[in-house]
Amino acid sequence: MRSDAARNLTRILSTADRLLAERGVDVTLDDVAHAAGVGVGTVYRRFANKSELLAAILQEYVAELEARAGAAVLEDDPWVGLTRLLERICELVAGNRGVAIAMTELEDGTTFFDQFEAAVAPVVEILLDRARVRGDVRPDVVPSDVLALIPMVHAVAAFADSVQPDIWRRYLALLLDGMQAQAGPLPTPGLTLEQIRTARAATVASRRHFRQ
Repeated sequence: MRSDAARNLTRILSTADRLLAERGVDVTLDDVAHAAGVGVGTVYRRFANKSELLAAILQEYVAELEARAGAAVLEDDPWVGLTRLLERICELVAGNRGVAIAMTELEDGTTFFDQFEAAVAPVVEILLDRARVRGDVRPDVVPSDVLALIPMVHAVAAFADSVQPDIWRRYLALLLDGMQAQAGPLPTPGLTLEQIRTARAATVASRRHFRQ
């Protein structure tokens, strides 16, 4: 790939990732081209459709998560390695609506989950075993418990995005505390009843708009 073509590809992918985070999967290839400052033909020469673009973005996240998992397993403290890895995964699904939807609703998401599991699940098992030996986690916690935290955190992040986008960090902390004997301070304040009502109304309105 020529250097200018490589630069354009990097610009297209980073711009598409940003737009997906802000607006979800309704973003078009034309939107990406305009925001990236490249010609529409440049985007279409590289990606025949939006599914191909999403697949390329998901592949970049797979590569990042593989690197994060590799770093986590090298941590001297297995609990630190596990929590840092989970925080980054949850940042990904909580902060990027488009990628989260792509992972759960598009055909390409199946490949992403297969690759994600292959990269992360063995590392989670190693870190849990090491942490269990140190007495840092409950003896009955299994790798599937840890992986189940991710969709739970995504659900609360999607629900409260309109009122407190970072609230997922509080619930991740609660869930992680449930895995260990000594609980730490929660990173963000809880939602107020008024925020819950507002978030519920925003969720209902969004679903109605989607059905129309």
